Amino acid sequence: MLIVVPEGGLVDAAEFDHWYAAAYPRLVAQLTALVGDRAEAQDCVQEAFVRAWDRKPTLESVGEQDAWIRTTAYRLAVSRWRRLRRGRELTAQGLRAPRDPLADSETRLDLLDVLQRLPLDQRRVIVLHYFADRSVAQIAAEIGVPEGTVKSRLHRARAGLAGVSEGSLR
Repeated sequence: MLIVVPEGGLVDAAEFDHWYAAAYPRLVAQLTALVGDRAEAQDCVQEAFVRAWDRKPTLESVGEQDAWIRTTAYRLAVSRWRRLRRGRELTAQGLRAPRDPLADSETRLDLLDVLQRLPLDQRRVIVLHYFADRSVAQIAAEIGVPEGTVKSRLHRARAGLAGVSEGSLR
């Protein structure tokens, strides 16, 4: 069927309805074969027809119309699939709690005990650097000291922590 666009550029509703009735089952079957889900295919073809209604003056022949609907419906299905996949990924990330290095109560008590043995300025840079994942420059800006001071405190704190594993805190 050829939908002839009148001089005014509008296809009447009856012609569009006739085309829809003839093409919808065929296009749903084709898209189902592409995406593997009949309900999804029906939704996407329906949405493509809604979009075609807005573009009806530019769709000139049945072959072109069907191709446009098929392509649009397929793109809609792919977009939905991507959104769904991304949503599942984000949900999975949200459900997976980040690993808390202090989650194990025994480890937590040991680590907190060891950190408490360090001077406050060294403890502060260790926590900011390793637990808050801050760079030396960020720590320096946050606590208002030169970067060299942060580096020396980190060095001393690491040496102090190493001393704990040897049995005594330096």
